[in-house]
Amino acid sequence: MRTFLDFEKPIAELEAKIDDLRRMTAQSDIDIAAEVKRLEQKTDKLLRQTYAKLAPWQKVQVARHPDRPHGLDCIAALVEDFTPLAGDRVFGEDRAIIGGIGRFRGQSVVVIAHEKGHDTASRVRHNFGMARPEGYRKAKRLMDLAERFRLPVLAFVDTAGAYPGVDAEARGQAEAIAAAIDRGLSLAVPFVAVVIGEGGSGGAIAIAAADRVLMFEHAVYSVISPEGCASILWRSSEHAADAAEALKVTAQDLAKLGVIDGIVPEPLGGAHRDRETALSALATAIADAFAGLTDQDPASLIAGRRAKFLAMGSQSL
Repeated sequence: MRTFLDFEKPIAELEAKIDDLRRMTAQSDIDIAAEVKRLEQKTDKLLRQTYAKLAPWQKVQVARHPDRPHGLDCIAALVEDFTPLAGDRVFGEDRAIIGGIGRFRGQSVVVIAHEKGHDTASRVRHNFGMARPEGYRKAKRLMDLAERFRLPVLAFVDTAGAYPGVDAEARGQAEAIAAAIDRGLSLAVPFVAVVIGEGGSGGAIAIAAADRVLMFEHAVYSVISPEGCASILWRSSEHAADAAEALKVTAQDLAKLGVIDGIVPEPLGGAHRDRETALSALATAIADAFAGLTDQDPASLIAGRRAKFLAMGSQSL
């Protein structure tokens, strides 16, 4: 059963009418094909109008939609012969970050991805995509492995942020994130990262200090969640929509600011409505991103990556 967001209620009502009419057709000889077609056209028009003018806060809701493709979905669809690798060799395994080796369009790659989970059990198992220090140390270990064997790195970013618990802080959360960012910036192999849902704070950039950073059309990327920003500035999360507007969290804003390098189009109504089409477009975008990097020598990759991040903030909206 499809999950609708608050601003999609008019669309939900139309689709419910279409489903009712189809059930009536199946149970009787009444031909209502013309009416169904009319409602389908009306739904399509309303979808286009709604998604053509999404506010930043609405984009945040789309980015968090439970049916969007998550990290494991992207790996399953785009990476062949994926072999997961576990553990940070210091403390333990963190399932909020998935990592391993596979092949993307015939090219061996190291893959790193946040995973939120799809149902209650899997969300708890993956800690809602919020990694502890061992997750980021595992990511760094995989980057080391990629450089050792001259393999490109592909990362899928989707997290509300790093886990803020006392146990994570006690084990060096800030150091682990900083070390992962530093390793990404110093990698001597091509590195492409994609924000597929939420890109939250240091928890996101820990695996996104890449040569090319892409975003799905309705993904978001920010230094803090809109709710967190609102609780600081307005002392109330009720101002989350205002915070989302001020933070410039959308892919379109971030492209103008030079924070990201490309936007991957989503199907009408978001990636959650048509995963296959969304993931096909993502595969093409990733291949294009790698194409401009594979011929560069290690020194050029490192210099270009560092220059890219140092230049951020020089542009304005």
